[in-house]
Amino acid sequence: MPTTPLPTQMSGVIIESTGGAEVLHYKTDLPIPVPKDDEVLIKNDYAAVNFIDINFRTGRYPSPKPCILGCEGEGTVVSISSNASDSKHGLQLGDRVVWVNPSNGGYADYSVCPISKVARIPNDLDPSVAVACFSQSLTALAFIEKAYVVHEGDWILVQGATGVVASWLCRLLRSVGARVIGTVRSAENVQRATDFGAEFVVIAQDDDVVIQVMEITGGAGVAAVFDGLGKATFDQGLKVLARDGTMVSYGNSSGTVTGFEIERLKEKNLRLMRPSVFGYLRTREEFVGFAEKLFQSMRSMEGQGVGEVGNVIPLQEVKRAHEELEGRKTTGKLLLKI
Repeated sequence: MPTTPLPTQMSGVIIESTGGAEVLHYKTDLPIPVPKDDEVLIKNDYAAVNFIDINFRTGRYPSPKPCILGCEGEGTVVSISSNASDSKHGLQLGDRVVWVNPSNGGYADYSVCPISKVARIPNDLDPSVAVACFSQSLTALAFIEKAYVVHEGDWILVQGATGVVASWLCRLLRSVGARVIGTVRSAENVQRATDFGAEFVVIAQDDDVVIQVMEITGGAGVAAVFDGLGKATFDQGLKVLARDGTMVSYGNSSGTVTGFEIERLKEKNLRLMRPSVFGYLRTREEFVGFAEKLFQSMRSMEGQGVGEVGNVIPLQEVKRAHEELEGRKTTGKLLLKI
């Protein structure tokens, strides 16, 4: 329960139909949500803008209408459902937290979130830094521990290595001793990919990625491909996999993969994964356990561009934020200031 009265209305961004950025509507008279059992109410400071938001907006992923977009944010706990005891969740009113919620609700002054998807921010970590890298780094860590269990010395290809999830994949893969090959769109991004942890960098627009990767690996190919781009890179990823290799296809920023023939996996005994981070974080214990690992990694990587905030845009200008993300005009994490 809240300790002080809350307002009855809030500002937020809703969609009532699918489409382009024009379907995003900023409103100032939305009702404040009420936490149900095992939920908390959070007063947001920042909402993160992610490609999943665009997928919901365009209808690629279904959602009820009207809908407040936003699956990730940072703020202060202001109300906790009456059935949740402190011993059950360890949260208190006034805690600064990061949260992720696949049911949306982040583009607003207040959001409800299941307690199982909320993590307290350590006092020595800047909240904007925490939210700038939380969901993507959480995704990367879950994928290298669950989707493909990486071993020291493994050759790994990371497509689009300067993307937010991909950059965390590079960092974490390198930290466990993998040999990381990253692809980038232009020469300007080579140094960034190297800084993130790629041992070798291939410029996708200039080089034949398949030839380059096979040369780098001495003809062996890679043990796994992590691909968040989708349609444009899926085929080349299959070609560079070694026997018994694993394709982890986790995104589709270049378009959805269609027309795939599953028989193609048989020739090299390949494995295809389409994981969701939420599938690996079903309980609060799993979520908090991964979060604590990440916060420790953020501390150890301080000064290495971790938690880079690309741009902070007022909530009222959410259309511009979506246009920048879709146009790939951003570097680092894009945040909405609530």
